[in-house]
Amino acid sequence: MSAQLTPASRFVWSDLRGWNLYFLSKVVLAWMGALDLKILPNLLLLAALLVPLPWRWARITRTVVAMPVAVVLYYQDTWWPPFQRLLAQPGVLDFSADYWLELAQRFINWQMVAVLALLVVAYLLLKPWLRITTLSVLGMLGMAVVALPLPAGLNWGTSQATAATGGADAAAGALAPASNETLNAWLAAFYQQQSGLKTVFPAPASAAPFDVIILNICSLAWSDLDEVGMRQNTLLDHMDLIFDDFNSATAYSGPAAIRLLRASCGQTSHTALFDPVPAECQLFSNLQRLGFQSELAMNHDGHFDNFIGELSQYGGLQARPMDISAFPRALVAFDKSPLRRDGDVLNAWWKQRQAEQAQQVALFYNTISLHDGNRIVGADGRANAADYKARAQMVLGDMAGFVEAVERSGRRAMIVVVPEHGAALHGDRMQIPGMREIPSPSITHVPVGVKLVGMGTPASGGPRHVPEPSSYLALSELVSRVYALNAQSPPGARDWDSLLQGLPRTPTVSENEGAKVIDYGGKPWLQLQGSQAWNPYPEDKR
Repeated sequence: MSAQLTPASRFVWSDLRGWNLYFLSKVVLAWMGALDLKILPNLLLLAALLVPLPWRWARITRTVVAMPVAVVLYYQDTWWPPFQRLLAQPGVLDFSADYWLELAQRFINWQMVAVLALLVVAYLLLKPWLRITTLSVLGMLGMAVVALPLPAGLNWGTSQATAATGGADAAAGALAPASNETLNAWLAAFYQQQSGLKTVFPAPASAAPFDVIILNICSLAWSDLDEVGMRQNTLLDHMDLIFDDFNSATAYSGPAAIRLLRASCGQTSHTALFDPVPAECQLFSNLQRLGFQSELAMNHDGHFDNFIGELSQYGGLQARPMDISAFPRALVAFDKSPLRRDGDVLNAWWKQRQAEQAQQVALFYNTISLHDGNRIVGADGRANAADYKARAQMVLGDMAGFVEAVERSGRRAMIVVVPEHGAALHGDRMQIPGMREIPSPSITHVPVGVKLVGMGTPASGGPRHVPEPSSYLALSELVSRVYALNAQSPPGARDWDSLLQGLPRTPTVSENEGAKVIDYGGKPWLQLQGSQAWNPYPEDKR
């Protein structure tokens, strides 16, 4: 006998039962700022589940269909990037089992778990006394009302703020209001402007020879140093010059190294990194023309994600890597490969350099000691977990010791410390700690320092600072100026004002394969692959 609906029951909601926890959890987490609730699809799902169905098979079918839809919708309501981007990290399938377990644990936010546990307890206690479905419906409708834009006439506070600052902004040439069309046009104009920029190196000159030493550090941003209380450290405090607002323009190692090696021309898009460029765009090609011999050293084998291949193929660095196989393991990398201690490699290279006949050398040194998931090798030979601060103290201490060794030697050198990108220690609402799929400002804002050894000191006796937004072109320009000035003046008369005046400024534009982040009007904007929409990068509320 088929079930019949009585007239009184035709317009009665179905009891959501366990679905109440689904919707109430969304209301609570969205209210806390942990979800970016997509109102319309959630209301459609809610409405579909509220429709009374008299047939048991129909209710079962609805549940079977609704469950995967609900899972996908819940993920879309998070701040995380599209799921396919999570698996798009370079070499993700090569991660060790320990690192996979570590990453899985980071997805668990214990504060949110506690909130949801309290919600479940409240649901079980109140279910016999209240119609929880009514609370779920009211909660979702309330979130819908909150999401509605206010009429222009009621948005008094924003209007007054705009009026108060509008005159000044207009006088200063304020940017047009952000929109998809405006931001796309701005980005296109940025790349057009950058395409015409390049460093003009001087002609080779006879002067006191010096070495150019680039220390390229993986996973070191200002935000990481702040997170572990190491903004003041032995390496950066010993520099002559600090770039306060340097943008690495990417969040991954290969693209970062290519950008650094192509520093002599303006910034390009991510896809253009893998197109041929003239030799005049390649920093080490320019140095080679000036008489510098290119050399390469790393504390790893360079095989992960074909890093060493990209240095030569796309960066123009034609140098055989230094053999480090004789050095003991100091760490085990996230992909289970052995890592050597930076002090061992750098000191061995410096000893080798002092025995060489070459007048001038340009070294590219890359370290991944600070990469997420690395484990330190103990005295017993076992790899144990090591927190970031312990590894940072080791890396920065080793490099500071190397700088001191160069100073003691009496040889002249220009040492440039430039990280690839940050470690994302803190994470944010879109990315868990350690995830760098989106090149957010906290990941690409890196500390860059320059030390001139035996080539004059700043008049103030302390580090000079470059506060303007900068990127790799400024480093290339600085190398060119140091070379030119070295041929024109004695070491004790180093003119730092001439070196720093008018260095190229580069607006903050960053790209990975699947995401673009730009600074427009003092606010970061994000565009994900496959979407034409630009959205403000969410502020971290944690």
